[in-house]
This record gives sequence, structure tokens and C-alpha cells, in this order.
Amino acid sequence: MAAALTLVVITIAVAIQILIPARKPAAVPEPLPPPEAKKESLPLKVTEETIQKGQTISKILSGYGFSSAEIDRLKNQVKEQVKPALNLNKIIAGQTMKFAVDAGGVVQSIEYALDDENFLFITREGSAFKAERKKYPFEYRVAYISGTIEDNPSNAVLARGENESLAIQMTDLFGWDIDFYTELREGDSFRMIYEKKFLDGKFSGYGNILAAEFICQGKKFQGFRFVYPDTKKADHFDREGKSVRKEFLRSPFLYTPRITSRFSSSRLHPIRKVYRAHFGVDYGAPIGTRVQATADGVVTFAGSKAASGRTVRIRHKNSYETLYLHLSKITVKEGDRVTGGQKIGEVGSSGESTGPHLDYRVKQGGSYVNPLSWKFQPVTPLRPEFKDTFKKEMETYELLLDAPLMIRRAFSR
Repeated sequence: MAAALTLVVITIAVAIQILIPARKPAAVPEPLPPPEAKKESLPLKVTEETIQKGQTISKILSGYGFSSAEIDRLKNQVKEQVKPALNLNKIIAGQTMKFAVDAGGVVQSIEYALDDENFLFITREGSAFKAERKKYPFEYRVAYISGTIEDNPSNAVLARGENESLAIQMTDLFGWDIDFYTELREGDSFRMIYEKKFLDGKFSGYGNILAAEFICQGKKFQGFRFVYPDTKKADHFDREGKSVRKEFLRSPFLYTPRITSRFSSSRLHPIRKVYRAHFGVDYGAPIGTRVQATADGVVTFAGSKAASGRTVRIRHKNSYETLYLHLSKITVKEGDRVTGGQKIGEVGSSGESTGPHLDYRVKQGGSYVNPLSWKFQPVTPLRPEFKDTFKKEMETYELLLDAPLMIRRAFSR
């Protein structure tokens, strides 16, 4: 048993070293001392502020001793130096700002959190300011998870000590093939190799899903991340090199609510009490439930439309259109470019409706098609010249996915 276990461990260790080399964190920017500072000067004192609703950048900076002229100079120089241009008059409540202050009470550097990945770094250089957009110096650690579905993916992931956001990443990955409400069954299972991000030793979110497998009603779905060596662009592919992504997501929800009415050529209208065609799928859901675009596209209509209520219409590639009816709230506007999975509104009961629901419709070439049965095609497959490279990486990923089972078998001997 010991020999078998040792072989398994060595094999896995080699695979990890070959396929998943350590991702070095970006260099941590150090606050620049003023030109006249000496080596024996006291260390800078760092304070952190959380931006409150209604606070302005001018109010915050004035609290740190900045004059009106300095504030204007800082804002203008940030706008000139950082591309795309940043307007510090529009700071976001809830984000953080860090100030490094010297012994004389003068701010020498500022960090402003732009999003989960990037921050603005400003340093004082005499009477001027230098500004850069930087990435947080995350440490990436590779992790493994597996589980069995009892009710939904979120609870299965939470039960294994991870956050719901990891479950959302997983359902986003397989959401092109699996409807996680209508098709999910108790006993379905999953396993994944993924990245966990750490900042200053503290967990800070998830990186990429490197390899994943989901078994739904006995059917296996797999996705292996591959980064093209030349372009550095990445996608997830199945064993045959087909992109896991399709033209459209299976559902306009993260987790699909119940279907209350299906696509039909003749259905009794619940209000008008006459038989007529129903060219969409109705999903019953509470008011306020998040509704997402099912594919990349351009919003061609966002507003109220008689019996349809608040409606969003999106134009997609290959002569496709999608429509989202009876919304309570619309979060996009006409002309916006949206991506698959982006929030475009919330479930409501506007227009002719007997209760909160979403009427979701798909058109292809001007004609309505059944969203539940239409065969959407995968997007661009793996480039042929990288087939052998991908195959080697995929086989190593499969070995890593099997590793816990191999270890359990070695111990059971």
C-alpha cells in the first residue's frame, strides 16, 4: 500500500509542477519617499478609509491636509496619466482608500481600489503626483473540490467550506449545456481544480477554474482551461476541443426558477381567455430575481411595451434576438453592449400578467424558436495547431481530477 501511495503522490506532484507552475504575485508597490527624505526617516503610517455614500474625493483629501489647489492638481494629473482616463469625481461608495503618511503628516502615497483585481496607485513627487493603474499582488494556490448535489450547487459548495461565488463560476461554466433547475437531479456530482487568491496571506476570492467535471442525470460534462501560447487568450474546451461555451446560455437565470408555461402554438391566454400561440417560456420567480442576458449582443429596446410590460430586446450574432418580458426593473439601456451572463433586469409582473414571472423568447432569422429545444452551436473550437499541446494538458488535468480517488484506493488496499 505504501509503495502504491508513494507512486500516486509522486505522479501528482510532477503533474502539478509541469502543468500548474506557481503564479508569482505582482510586485507590491512601495510608497515613494519625498526626494528630500533620508534613510533614517521614520516609516510611513498607513491608514485605510472606506468611502461612504455621498463622500467626495475632495472631502476625503481635505481631511488629510490637501489644499484645494493640490486636490485639483492631483485629479487632473490622474486623468492625464491613467488610461482609460479615470474621473476621481466619481469615486464609488464601499470601495477603500489607503493613505501612507509621513512623520510630518504629509500624504506620500494613495491606493484606491478600482475593482476586485485593480487599484489606482498615486505617489507624491515634489509638488506633482504620479498615478498608475496596478494589479493586486495576489498569491494563487491550486485547490480541489468534489461533491454531490442534494438540492442545489450553492449548498453543495458551501458544505465543503467554499463560498457561493465558486458555485456561480461552476454554473456559469456549464450553464451553456445544463439548466441548473429543470435538469438537475439529487445525486448529480461535480469535481473541480481551481485557483484560490490570497492577498497578504488572507483569502481574497477565486481565480480561474482550471478543470471541471459535472455529471447531470448520468451525462458527463467536462471543461479544461487552455491558454493559447501565442495570443495568451484562454477558453474552456471539452475532450474533443469544442468550446464549452455555446451561442447561448441555457437559461436567463443563474438558477432557473420553475417553468410555468412552455413554448406552444396554441395556449389558453390566462387573461384574455382565448387560445393563441405562446412564443416564449415563462419562468415563475419572485419579484426582483436577477435576469441575465443569455448571449453577447446589443440592446435594441429597453422600456415599456403595452401587454409585454417592461421589456428588453437584444440583438445577437447569426440573426438571433432575445426578448425578456414583464420585468419590474431594467438595468440596461438601448445601445448598450452586453455579455452573456450580464444582469439586464429583474423579474416583475408588468403588462398583462397574473403574477411575477419572466417571459423569455428567442428569435432566429426573424422567427420564434423554442428556447428549451433549440440546438445552439458551440463558439470557436480549439485551433488545430494546438491540438497536441491541449491533449497533453487535458490528460494531466484528468489525472489531477482523479487524484483523490487514486489516494483513497491506495489507502483501502
